[in-house]
Amino acid sequence: MNIRLLLLVAIAALSSLFVWRWWQTARADAAAAGGDTDRSRWPSPLQVVIGFVVSFLDTLGIGSLATTTTVFKALKMVPDERLPATMIVGLTMSVVAQALIFITVIQIDSTVLAMMIATALVGGWLGAGIVARLPRQPIQLGMGIALLLAAVFMTVSQLGRMPTGGTALTLSGTPLIIALAVNFVLGALVMLGIGNYGPTFVLLSVLGMDPRAAFPIMMGSGAFAALMGCLEFLKRRNHVQRPALGLALGGVPGVLVAALLVKSLPLDMLRWLVVLVVIYAGIVMLRSALTARARA
Repeated sequence: MNIRLLLLVAIAALSSLFVWRWWQTARADAAAAGGDTDRSRWPSPLQVVIGFVVSFLDTLGIGSLATTTTVFKALKMVPDERLPATMIVGLTMSVVAQALIFITVIQIDSTVLAMMIATALVGGWLGAGIVARLPRQPIQLGMGIALLLAAVFMTVSQLGRMPTGGTALTLSGTPLIIALAVNFVLGALVMLGIGNYGPTFVLLSVLGMDPRAAFPIMMGSGAFAALMGCLEFLKRRNHVQRPALGLALGGVPGVLVAALLVKSLPLDMLRWLVVLVVIYAGIVMLRSALTARARA
């Protein structure tokens, strides 16, 4: 049995279900609004460009959730309480494209990969159910903390302090149990907008795996967790349609350009700039939550 092939077929099937459900949801919402399915439902050029840029950067290892949160918050494009769902719905197909590429290209133990993805999938499904019910203030607090944690991981990486890892392409025994438990939690936290690349990279490196193994595990786990979460978000209408669609339409080309065409790019200054912007956005998000609590 080719486990890797089964994973690719499963992600393709689940992606098809997600796209169909999104289309059905958009049609139902348009019908409820009087049948306007044209301009009011399509994203602006700016929203498509945002999707391209954040997914381009994500494929290069900078991340997309923190950058998307920062841009949407700065432009006041999406209400804070609908940010997680809008980002997950909009960025999922970009993550799927990355997962298909990295699962195919980077060879690691297929059984470990499948087990890690399975735990993240369950975590994502449970996490989406929780996030979909949260009011505005807890989401602001959670996303503010998530942005600052993302900035910490980016800074540690830029300073060259990330664990170097080993050469193993598989895990067993206690290290495997630890990895599965942590990946379950990370799958749930993705639904709140907390990216899983930094924590996954550190986790696998500490456990002695080749750091390259983080890419198929991270992207595969993120894709399956996000696909399950999207179904819950769509059912509850937690997302904002136009910016989510802009992320999707711009995101997949951004992934393909970064993965297939970009061979080298000076990223150090760009990464430091992203760190500063993400810290600013995290502080703004936390201040909004604390201000709302003070008023209450």
